[in-house]
Amino acid sequence: MDFDYNTKRPPLILKEYGRNVQKIANYINSLEDRQKRNQLAELLTELMRQIHPNMREGQDYANKLWDDLYILSSFSLDVDSPFPLPEKTLLGKKPAQVPYNNHELYFKYYGKNVELLIEKAIALENTEERESAIIHIGRLMKTFYSTWSRDSQNYAVTQNGDDNVIVQHIKLISKGKLEISFEKVRNEGLFDGGIIREREKPVMVEEKKMKNNHLNLRNSKQQRNNNGGNGNNNNRNNKNGKNRRRQG
Repeated sequence: MDFDYNTKRPPLILKEYGRNVQKIANYINSLEDRQKRNQLAELLTELMRQIHPNMREGQDYANKLWDDLYILSSFSLDVDSPFPLPEKTLLGKKPAQVPYNNHELYFKYYGKNVELLIEKAIALENTEERESAIIHIGRLMKTFYSTWSRDSQNYAVTQNGDDNVIVQHIKLISKGKLEISFEKVRNEGLFDGGIIREREKPVMVEEKKMKNNHLNLRNSKQQRNNNGGNGNNNNRNNKNGKNRRRQG
């Protein structure tokens, strides 16, 4: 018995469609009736779309199906296609090689994006905005640094040590253009996101002062009224006592 092994068959041109689709394409290509070829070619492209249901509806996907059909027929299929015949040079053409990134990072555990953020912070002219950017970058760097340090062996520093390292790294990566006081970072917990409150705007501070002053004034008035009421009660009690002694 002679078995039909795949090794004895012609190689598949597009493996994603399978051998049966390729056989149908070869059959359509062998037909002499052009109208019949056109009819079966449209049916075959629909079958190819059902094999890959993830293909969305659209001109680009329909164009790809017809291109694949031409490729399956070795570019010899003669039908009335809604799209032009693809170029044979595209078949087997390797994509352009992506060049390696030769940029040397100061610290790989921070990544390239942190260095880009530092570059943007350097470009800020407003002093408050620059300091705010340093604080947010420092928080991000501390997260990365803490994750890296936990994975490292023989590494143990205090939280203040982490903050000091981050301050020095910011200065190093920015080439001395971004600086912040370590004492300020440590005392105010600036690199501990969620622990400290965000800086309040001057308008909000003034509004809070006015509310506090109004509340204090109202409390003082209420206290004076209470003291006055107590004095009146004492006077009434004294008068009642004198009247009782006279009657006695």
